[in-house]
Amino acid sequence: DATYFGTMMVKMGDADGLVSGACHSTANTLRPALQILKTAPGTKLVSAFFIMCTKTPQYGADGTLLFADCGLNIDPNADELSEIALASAESWKAFMPGTEPKVAMLSFSTMGSAKGDVPAKVQEAVKLANEKNPELALDGDLQLDAALVQSVADLKAPGSAVAGNANILVFPDLEAGNIGYKLVQRFGGADAYGPILQGIAKPVNDLSRGCSADDIVGVVAITAVQAQMAE
Repeated sequence: DATYFGTMMVKMGDADGLVSGACHSTANTLRPALQILKTAPGTKLVSAFFIMCTKTPQYGADGTLLFADCGLNIDPNADELSEIALASAESWKAFMPGTEPKVAMLSFSTMGSAKGDVPAKVQEAVKLANEKNPELALDGDLQLDAALVQSVADLKAPGSAVAGNANILVFPDLEAGNIGYKLVQRFGGADAYGPILQGIAKPVNDLSRGCSADDIVGVVAITAVQAQMAE
């Protein structure tokens, strides 16, 4: 099996990282990584994110945003959602040095404007994440427009340090995240690089089976950067 063989090469130091997924499922990419490489020290949860390079420079960092988790955890609970948010903030700092991570925890509700299991989960995740890292700019629950558009943020979430200026979007579950990134990619013409795995001991990254050649090149480049940062 090529994925197992490649993962063993990474384990033995014969390769610095692995990219798979163009012809394999996420499960078949992740399973060897977890079995052979294990998780990074201190990691509670492995998750995945996309680096989205959009044509809308007014959002994120000149049009670049991080979407999580869009490829791995199906229905994370509040604690898992908080871990995804914190890991994504660290990934942002690694890939976008000099810019502050601003994490929006997304829902169909803004600051408790609607009731339901999803807003309640997101609100609890915000509380947990703020307890774990009180210095991080993280807020929610936020609807997408409140997270990105300042005029909407002023109306729906006045006083928030994140609303209207988010560069990291954390979705409440995989269903929302996977649909969300593909909408931005296909309708908005964004370049979507990922899923990039965070929490594995060495660089292992996935691809969508609908990826293009440019997507593969982009994820390979990201994997190389991860390997350099790990040295």
